[in-house]
Amino acid sequence: MDGIAAAAGEARARRWAFAALIGGNIALSLGPMLVRLADTGPVASAFWRMGLALQLILLLAWRETGGRLPPRTAILVAGAAGLFFAVDLIAWHLGIVRTKAANAALFGNCASLLLVLWSIMLARRMPRGWQALAILLAFAGSALLMGQSYELSPAYLVGDLFCLLAGIFYTFYVLLMQRVRDTLAPWTTLAIASAASVPLLLGTSFAMGEAVMPRDWTPLILLALSSQLIGQGLMIWSLPRFSPLIIGLTLLVQPAFAALTGWLAFGERLGAVDIFGGMLVGAALVLIRLPSRQARPI
Repeated sequence: MDGIAAAAGEARARRWAFAALIGGNIALSLGPMLVRLADTGPVASAFWRMGLALQLILLLAWRETGGRLPPRTAILVAGAAGLFFAVDLIAWHLGIVRTKAANAALFGNCASLLLVLWSIMLARRMPRGWQALAILLAFAGSALLMGQSYELSPAYLVGDLFCLLAGIFYTFYVLLMQRVRDTLAPWTTLAIASAASVPLLLGTSFAMGEAVMPRDWTPLILLALSSQLIGQGLMIWSLPRFSPLIIGLTLLVQPAFAALTGWLAFGERLGAVDIFGGMLVGAALVLIRLPSRQARPI
């Protein structure tokens, strides 16, 4: 009976974790809109995203650990993840102001493809059953979104390349954070990574001669709350319960919602193909949660 109860409890935890993973990505999808609305430089907005949220994250981490220091190895891994995340944010925020919101989210989350490929490499076999269909639908939907939102214009090309670079660094961040979460609690992990990223973000902003101090704090406070505290908080909490494949597919929630916010906030029109692409991504997220009779989950 104890084993059955434990299994039922773990199943409930996984359902909540999947909801947290989706919710975190929805919160993160607001990032491109808020970065555009900020009146600081793009890298400075990344600094404030981390710096404003860090105060509360440190408090939550202190309550988690009771003031005890984590193991040194875990600190080093989480700190390295934070440096990857800082470079990701630098590239992504520079890209956001140079391309469309949907482009920024889609190319910035090319980590979804890289994480799926990494998961297949670890398993040493191709996915089957519902997993294979989910991957097909997810990337078909993303291709439709990309084909509709992407414009062959030099003005967008530079921004898209920055966002692609950001996605590569974000992949390393996610993999390192998933590894260290086997040792550290979620807020402690996020606190170390966030603290490591802040000096690099501020130094880069100053080196680029950006405006650092805002006149309007509202977009930056909302960015810190939605992207860092809620978005990253939910995602880091749920990481240990899922494979890189599922984490990668859920990242595709961001471009779908970013396209919607780009339409509502900046008039970046959504057509029938955009909507259909978003529906394919949604169907993929449903399918990836179904049991596959042909293969165990990757």
